[in-house]
Amino acid sequence: MIDFALIADKLPSFLGATDGAPMMSTADGLLMTLELLALSLFFGLALSVPLALGRVSKNKWIARPVWLFTYVFRGTPMLVQLFIIYYGLSQFDWVRSSWAWEYLQSAYVCAIIAFTLNTSAYTTEIIAGQIRNTHWGEIEAAKAMGMSKWLMMRRIVVPSALRRALPAYSNEVIMMLQGTSIAGLVTLADLTGVARRIYADTYQAFEPFLVAGAFYLTLTVLFVWLFKRAEKRWLAFLGPRKA
Repeated sequence: MIDFALIADKLPSFLGATDGAPMMSTADGLLMTLELLALSLFFGLALSVPLALGRVSKNKWIARPVWLFTYVFRGTPMLVQLFIIYYGLSQFDWVRSSWAWEYLQSAYVCAIIAFTLNTSAYTTEIIAGQIRNTHWGEIEAAKAMGMSKWLMMRRIVVPSALRRALPAYSNEVIMMLQGTSIAGLVTLADLTGVARRIYADTYQAFEPFLVAGAFYLTLTVLFVWLFKRAEKRWLAFLGPRKA
């Protein structure tokens, strides 16, 4: 039988916020998950746009390092990346003696870095693919207007690629939402981390993880709905024309 009393008693733990240590977020549960997701997606998208331009560059000294970055981060598990950043970097004396150590000793900062690098690798390939698939008519029209290469990229190619990347990027957002669940393995109290903490306190696994799963499912449905709305608005020109 499901212990609904336990669920009702522990539900605030999935929603609340508690005092944290310096350089740490004060959020717990849902707030922590949304913080990790929002920040990693924001920084990842900001990083992926210039990387995508480098990825499609004809200069191999620019394109190949970007390819290597995306290949490594797409080819290794995000959990391994998080452990390397959080646990691995601390083994180097020069890291511990540098200015960056003040930030790298924080699980919260390390999680943001790992998630940002991971999502930027996938998003770079998504955007680069759409840049390559830009319709030749748009390019010819921009050239006919006398636009330079970089002006054409800024005003025509990149905005068009970002719109067409929405369906694929929506999948990346959902995967990142679910990927944030590993943050609990480096002491962060996200949704999964809170569920693990309740399990450790009560020795009841089903109820806390059921609640965590319900939160993830609800967020997934919400994001799918939001992206469908965005696609309907910004990708309407790709749909069939009404007679």
